[in-house]
Formats: sequence, structure tokens, C-alpha cells
Amino acid sequence: MADKVVNPEEQVVLGEEIDHVRLITLNRPRQLNVISSKVVSLLAEFLEKWEKDDNADLVIIKGAGRAFCAGGDLKMFFDARKNDCCFEVASRMYWLCYHIHTYKKTQVALVDGILMGGGATLMVPMKFSVVTEKTVLATPEASIGFHTDCSLSYMLPRLPGHLGEYLALTGARLNSKELIAAGLATHFVPSEKITELERSLISLNSGDENAVKLAIEEFSSEVKLDEESVLNKRSIIDECFSKDSVAEIINALEAEAKKEGNGWIGAVLKGMKLSSPTSLKITLRSVREGRNQTLTECLKKEFRLSMNILRTTISEDVYEGIRALNIDKDNTPEWEPASLDKVDDGKVDLVFQPFKKELELQIPETEESRWDK
Repeated sequence: MADKVVNPEEQVVLGEEIDHVRLITLNRPRQLNVISSKVVSLLAEFLEKWEKDDNADLVIIKGAGRAFCAGGDLKMFFDARKNDCCFEVASRMYWLCYHIHTYKKTQVALVDGILMGGGATLMVPMKFSVVTEKTVLATPEASIGFHTDCSLSYMLPRLPGHLGEYLALTGARLNSKELIAAGLATHFVPSEKITELERSLISLNSGDENAVKLAIEEFSSEVKLDEESVLNKRSIIDECFSKDSVAEIINALEAEAKKEGNGWIGAVLKGMKLSSPTSLKITLRSVREGRNQTLTECLKKEFRLSMNILRTTISEDVYEGIRALNIDKDNTPEWEPASLDKVDDGKVDLVFQPFKKELELQIPETEESRWDK
């Protein structure tokens, strides 16, 4: 019988201990399993306990309902905008991202639904990430005045060519076939077989990577990109998104859009032009820097950006974006400034500046302090 480890007040994350297997269920289906401060706290609690548990060999994570995880709880940040309580939430989330990337037990993500933004850090770093025909991933942070966070500035620039810049700046969606092709997921399993796969992994009762891989492969299928997939447009993406600035990227896309057969670029341009100009500039710089940064360096940088953006150091766009897209839902954010040429590059420099040492994100440097916070 499974030993359920739950919070009696609010079971937003369920933890089950089944012999040598540990199962995490993100359990906010009506909110698309968004990541709140409570979710972060419980995830850290379970993962720390199980990494130290000699009887825990395999950790599986899944989401309840039609979403795996729709990223951060934007309403939480919007409601907290008049005070500075975001510091602890943000620092603990980035600290948790580090632990997920460097976790010492075998992890499997079963992603049978929507995956947005920071939710990607609960799938991509896993040794095994299983997607279905219901899976779709997007990183739309720039469209709400934020930036690619939760280790995305580390993961995205390590994709082929300039696909990372494309995803970060456009918020474009990738389906399961594209996730496999891009290397963001390891296996495709039809949705109807996910529950059976989960049972098989639990029955396996082992964290041996070869055994887990074979168990997943029993249910997995080979997939091929659809002919119209954007990943078949890589030459254009690499050409345009390799440019030095957002403005140059847009100019290159506009030139390509005039060519026959490039009608798909129209939607790309429309999305970028609706996004926060300030966020686009911050996002491009962050992803570009991430190409040459370690995981720790990326997380520390992302923490600085998040704190400066949430504290409206140079712009209030993040709260205007959340208002327009998630609160009032009028989908007409009024960005300030409203155009790329009005964004002060000196102000963009400001949000990248290191904090005083005691205010920087604290990443555990030694094994002895691994779970110290």
C-alpha cells in the first residue's frame, strides 16, 4: 500500500512512497498546476527527503488534469506587487531549479498536457521525459513583460542553432514531436498508455537507468516531424535569430516574410510586436549570455532579473502584462515604453548588475550544504 505524504491543509502537491519508487503529483488542476510558493516548498521538501533516503531509487513527477504545469502563479506575483515578499519565493524556486538539474536519483517526468514557462524545469532536466500527443510547450514570458527564467536561459541556448532565441522571443509552441526532435524530451508515449506506463515503472521498483529506459521504450513510439513544423524552417530561424539585436531580428524576419512560402513568419512577427519591448531586450541578452554561462551563473543572473523586474526597477511592464492577459483579460497591454527604439539600453544594463553578496541567490557550493537554504 502506498504511503501518502500530504499536507493536510492544502494538497497542492501529492507525494507517494511506494516501496523504492516516489511519485509526485502536481495537484492544482483547475489552476493548470501553476507553481505557487506552497508548490515550491512542498517540491523542495519531498525532493530533499527522497534524495537522502536510501530506500528511494526512482522519482516520478506528473500533473493532475489537462496540464502538467503552466509555469509560475502570475496572480500570486500580481497580488504581491505592493510589497517585497517575492524575494523568498523567487530565491527558493531558483534554488530548487539547481537541485532538480543536479538531483542524485533517477527522475522521470510524465508530461501528458500543457507545459508553460518555468514548468519546463520540471521536465527538461530529467533523465527521462515522456510526452504525449496532448503535450505542448511554450515559453511566453516576454509577452507578459517578464523574462525566460527557471533555468531556461541555461537550457534554451543549448538547443540546436538559434532555436533557443526563437522560442524565448516568440513564445512559440512546440508539440510533442517537436520536443523530441529538439532534444527537450526523450520519449513519446500515446496518452492512452501513460497510466499503464506509470504502473509499469512503479512495478519495476528500481532506479537503474537502463531498466527504466527499457520500461519506457516498451510503451514509446517513434515520431516524425510534421511537414509544416517550424523545426523544418531552421535555416530561416538560424539566419534571423542570430542577429545582434531584437530590432535586427525583426527586420530580418520582415525581409524573409516577403518571400514566397514564408507566410508562417507573419504570426511570429505579430507575436513579437505585441510583446513588451523591454522584456524582449532583456530576454535576448539573457539567453545570449546563457550560452557561455554555467547553470549556477544562469540561475544567479535570472534571480537578479526577476527581482528587478518584480520590483519595477526600470519598468512596470510585468504587472501590466499580467493585468492584461490574466486579470482583466483584455489582451491589450500598454507597454512603457511602447517601442524598441525607446528602450534605454543603459536601463537594461541596470537589471543585469550583481547585487551585494548577501543579496545574491545562494547556491549550495558543497555536498555538506547541498540542501541548506
